[in-house]
Amino acid sequence: MIVINILLVFICIGELFYILHIRNQLTKWLDFLKSVHQAPERNFFVKGNGILADINYELNSILENSRKQFVKLQKAETASKQLLTNLSHDVRTPLASLIGYLESLDSQTAKEQTEYIHVAYRKALDLQEFVDALFQWFKLTSHEQLYQMKVCDINELTREVLIEHIPILEKMQISFSVNIPDDECFIKIDKMAYARIINNLLSNAIKHGKCSLIEIKIQENKDHALVLVSNNGIAIADNELPFIFERLYKCDASRLESGNGLGLAIVRELTNAMSGEITVQSIQDGMTTFYLTLPLIVRKN
Repeated sequence: MIVINILLVFICIGELFYILHIRNQLTKWLDFLKSVHQAPERNFFVKGNGILADINYELNSILENSRKQFVKLQKAETASKQLLTNLSHDVRTPLASLIGYLESLDSQTAKEQTEYIHVAYRKALDLQEFVDALFQWFKLTSHEQLYQMKVCDINELTREVLIEHIPILEKMQISFSVNIPDDECFIKIDKMAYARIINNLLSNAIKHGKCSLIEIKIQENKDHALVLVSNNGIAIADNELPFIFERLYKCDASRLESGNGLGLAIVRELTNAMSGEITVQSIQDGMTTFYLTLPLIVRKN
């Protein structure tokens, strides 16, 4: 009986020490949580091993992920504010100009009215182009863009896209050179996306490069097709080259006319969606060349 009582005493003492240990752990845990609450930007460490150390490790991992997400949200919020500011300016400027020309029609002569109507029409087309680019951009960034990837001959597809631009180039007295092989070159792409890429690159050369010559060339290498779109217009400064595919980025004032900063950003998004790569090289007093690389699917015999 005495032995049993002694055992019970030791058990009670053991339970008491265990309870005190748990209480001590909970106190440390509470202090730890308070520290986290007061300074969530820091990592925290507890001494020793055990469950508290394991919890500390997991919580630091959660905090680090939360910080990364918070930084992303901050950047997204900043980018959204910038986007809205720029979009507001880009929409209001041509719209105000359009309204101004239309309001002035009544006070002009017949000849001036005709001229004003032509100018207003061009402004309306610029506005329509911008809205189309804006919708395209939002579809891409919200991942709502649907792609129909099919194997096709990029040489023939490129010719079809270029044919639509010939009247525009001739009207603007822009010379063009096309070097596309007669052989077939098969890749797997979305035809509409590819056409949009070529259209945007040509539009960029015509409107912003202010070129007098455009060259299009296609080369087939070992495992990819390379599409080169070059123009002899205003060169892009070396310090601007790394950023021209960024959303809303615009180069120097000499290239700003009717630009919205979305065309080349859309080119990069569409290229990435088709597992391709887009780069650019610009030589002062020389050619600015965009290099579009797309993986081959079927090799020629």
